[in-house]
Amino acid sequence: MSYEFFIGLRYLRAKRKQTFISANTFISVAGIFLGVAALIIVLAVMNGFEIELRDKILGINSHIVLMEYTGGMGNHERVMEELKSVDGVVASTPFIYGQAMLKNSGRVTGVVLRGMSIETYGNVINLGKMRDGNIDNLSSGGNKTDLPGVVIGKELAQNLGLLLFDTVEILVPMGISTPMGIVPKIKKFSVVGIFDSGSYEYDSSLVFMSLKNCKKFLGMKDTVTGIEIKVDDIYGAGRIAKAIQEKLGYPYWARSWMEMNKNLFSALKLEKRVMFIILSLIVIVAAFNIITTLIMTVMEKSRDIAILKSMGATARSIMKIFMIEGIIIGGIGIILGCIAGITVALNLEWISRSVENLFGFKILPEGVYYLNEVPSKINYGDVAVIVIAAMLICFLASIYPSWRASKLDPAEALRYE
Repeated sequence: MSYEFFIGLRYLRAKRKQTFISANTFISVAGIFLGVAALIIVLAVMNGFEIELRDKILGINSHIVLMEYTGGMGNHERVMEELKSVDGVVASTPFIYGQAMLKNSGRVTGVVLRGMSIETYGNVINLGKMRDGNIDNLSSGGNKTDLPGVVIGKELAQNLGLLLFDTVEILVPMGISTPMGIVPKIKKFSVVGIFDSGSYEYDSSLVFMSLKNCKKFLGMKDTVTGIEIKVDDIYGAGRIAKAIQEKLGYPYWARSWMEMNKNLFSALKLEKRVMFIILSLIVIVAAFNIITTLIMTVMEKSRDIAILKSMGATARSIMKIFMIEGIIIGGIGIILGCIAGITVALNLEWISRSVENLFGFKILPEGVYYLNEVPSKINYGDVAVIVIAAMLICFLASIYPSWRASKLDPAEALRYE
């Protein structure tokens, strides 16, 4: 052990008359500890929210959507065969999108019709959990009536007062020519399932029906809107979409889930950076405590510094002693903050349940946030950045007091001793 490190470590233990310096050291460590722990916990929660949001988006939606510039896609079966040879493509399924109005007992709301292939949709998308009914009834005729079936979201069912096997009317703007002019097309359907995707937007606006019934209802004959594709690497979806577009050429175009939700995830990343900057202020404030502690220590130890210099210690060695002391203070706070932050982040769901059981207070009401528990996902890359940034702040905070100590004149310090 070098004498600089030994003396720097010794100065952390204050004598009885230096109690205030010792208390200030404790406050500095506590400040670093709280700042680092808060950063780790908040960023873990934000990562958890981002993953939850991503999973909800990719539950109802596919990784890549393939469509034609010219409109409907008539040869989707041949295209799906070609997609099998594209590296990274796992599965594909045709789909139909259309806008309509849903009517029940005088209540009317706008919805998005989504026709899907019962045979292949499960390989690409996930509707979430079924509250009532079975999605297979869309094609199997298990709806207890002769009417074609539809599957709706739980919010849409609640808004229109619909239950399983209730009859609804769907209106589409593509009218039917009659002697009285063009009138909207209206057809009755039976609710054969109610799903819960965990997203209010989807649960309140999507209506699923079989591809065959949707084609017939919308008059699309043998065409579909496009093809939904699942890939093996969700973060490589953009690259695979480009490969698909290059392989098929015009008039096909492909878009990945990241492109379609670019603004949303960009906003989440910006919020994460802003929170990192704001919470870093806690560490910076604690660093000012380190500066104060070191300056007071230098003033208290001026005689020791003068004696060390008289014995041959260089200005660099003196500076090193106090920088080591500042870095040790910061290091202790960072280590304790990492342990506490990672422990809390890993057990955040258990902590939220415990708070609910003890105080009857639910941190995230499901009706508002569509989450049962606080999501948390530790990104150890974020932890490494936090540790490096905190150590850098502590190092910079130690420079000025250490430089002041190195410039102390021994003769001036010992004049009145």
